[in-house]
Amino acid sequence: MTDRALLTASMSEATLLRHVIEAASLLGWHVHHSRPAMLGSGRYATALSGHAGCPDLVLARGGVVRLVELKSTRGRLSDEQRGWLDASGGVVWRPIDWLSGRIEDELR
Repeated sequence: MTDRALLTASMSEATLLRHVIEAASLLGWHVHHSRPAMLGSGRYATALSGHAGCPDLVLARGGVVRLVELKSTRGRLSDEQRGWLDASGGVVWRPIDWLSGRIEDELR
């Protein structure tokens, strides 16, 4: 397995999220990401109203808004996530997109 393939296979969604947020912020995008909070029961939940499956990131700059779902190499979209992406023209970014430079190119 090549070094690139190994990095791609091992990069978590959380690591990808950190990279994308940092790059987007440096390139002048406003960034929104909802994080789950721990409930009194010890479970985590994200408060929401409306349709489930909203993408991980909302990025806005210069009148352009991008909805981005982040997935690990093997991560799969839920039906709800697919519905959001279809309705919004949003995109899915994976570790290979980060390592290839595609994400940074799209953010420029």
